[in-house]
Amino acid sequence: MPGRSKIQPGKLPGWDFEITAESAGATLVAGIDEVGRGPLAGPVVAAAVILPADLRGSRQKWLKDLRDSKQVPEDRREHVSEQIYQLAVALGIGAASPTEIDMIGIVAATRRAMYRAIECLDPQPDHLLIDALELPGVPLPQTSIIKGDARSRSIAAASIVAKVTRDRLMRDVIHERFPDYGFAGHKGYGSKAHIDAIRQFGPCSAHRMSFAPIRDLIQPVIPARLRRAGGVG
Repeated sequence: MPGRSKIQPGKLPGWDFEITAESAGATLVAGIDEVGRGPLAGPVVAAAVILPADLRGSRQKWLKDLRDSKQVPEDRREHVSEQIYQLAVALGIGAASPTEIDMIGIVAATRRAMYRAIECLDPQPDHLLIDALELPGVPLPQTSIIKGDARSRSIAAASIVAKVTRDRLMRDVIHERFPDYGFAGHKGYGSKAHIDAIRQFGPCSAHRMSFAPIRDLIQPVIPARLRRAGGVG
């Protein structure tokens, strides 16, 4: 129907990884995911979420939207995020700034954001389900899952919360501070309009100076070690 958001087709994530962790003795399983590794500007944001076990048998309608955040329209993500905040046993948010990304690289900065999200959890988890990465600095049992936001409900919840949090930051804070770049629309990703604005106005402090094409515009000013740290662009 016109005006109604539609969910992209695809199999819903399940609870298999959570159940496996619990069968090994875990009682509080946290899903961990990040948003914002690829953009040219803004932080990378991570979320950590412990969902209550009683959701597994629930037929609440919003659960059909608890999946990879990229598959859920913006208005539905906002609603799902609200439900997660209300029902989660624990929820934490962490971020790493553009400066940190430039200094240590995007992968290390992503891990740093995840560490910060986990530190915010109360109670603390006893097992981590992580989308794609491993966290060697966290002394907890953990499972790294490729495409975890499509396979684990807990990771999908973290994906939704991280996406909503970062989008709001780009729209309500960074766009208001730097309106010339259109951050409210592209959220820092490398759209044509964004790249055109960088060429017109130059980069601002919200930009990742080690990422192409920004680093190419400011060479040779940026040190070579920061150019190498970009990793993606």
